[in-house]
Amino acid sequence: MDENEFLARRFEAHRTHLRAVAYRMLGSVSEADDAVQEAWFKLHRSDTREVENLAGWLTTVVGRVCLDMLRSRAARREDPLEERVRLPDPIISGVGGVDPEQEALLADSVGLALLVVLESLAPAERLAFVLHDLFAVPFEEIAPVVGRTPAAARQLASRARRRVHGAAPIPDPDISKQREVVDAFLAAARDGDFDALVALLDPDVVLRSDGGALRPGGLVRGAAAVAGGAIFAAQFAEVSRPALVNGAAGVVATAEGRALSVMAFTITNGRIVSLAILNDPERLDRLDLTVLDD
Repeated sequence: MDENEFLARRFEAHRTHLRAVAYRMLGSVSEADDAVQEAWFKLHRSDTREVENLAGWLTTVVGRVCLDMLRSRAARREDPLEERVRLPDPIISGVGGVDPEQEALLADSVGLALLVVLESLAPAERLAFVLHDLFAVPFEEIAPVVGRTPAAARQLASRARRRVHGAAPIPDPDISKQREVVDAFLAAARDGDFDALVALLDPDVVLRSDGGALRPGGLVRGAAAVAGGAIFAAQFAEVSRPALVNGAAGVVATAEGRALSVMAFTITNGRIVSLAILNDPERLDRLDLTVLDD
């Protein structure tokens, strides 16, 4: 085995972990794969003979690549962060369960609600939180990536942690109970039963929708407003198929083998506290719907 093949095998041993880091950083499967590929290029060009912990070295490299991508994304955006809705890429699975590759991406129960909150963080805050809180990278290793001292990196993670814990609801763990709530929601939408919908929703429920560049999404708050919108969009329930969305109960609306929309639910204490609806045609076309046939 030559040196390049040996290096490639060592990298492949860490690819799954690196994709998980990049997905949490970017909320995009395709961009996560790009970041991991860039990490391979950097490894191939670097002298790592003195690197004792290759996994740690690669994790910080991927973090740096993702940080640059987030900053570039922010620089291209014209609207203030608070005024836009950008949903992360959903990980779709059949109701039978998550396959091993998807499971690696979702190992830390990274529901869509958490990723939505991560989207609201500044790039450096997101990196410090993801690397430290989700992957236990020491602040001494995070500091040079963000160009701060370890103490400052710790403050970034602490600030992010407060926002995440205050805004990311913790879902009920029982998937079957989640599915009962989702099915009841769809049935009430089909029947136009406003009161039944309100009863299933938390009073402070938040609905986020992302239609992509051509159909800007929006933000709706409150049970009455969300219930009214659900009745208006009841046709979604007519063509929906049950699915797991980032490991939680959700639905995918399909027609002629194509995804029309994905709805992700976050259910806490038996009520829907958060909904995320992806309507972006370009991103929907990239979804693998064969997993719904399981």
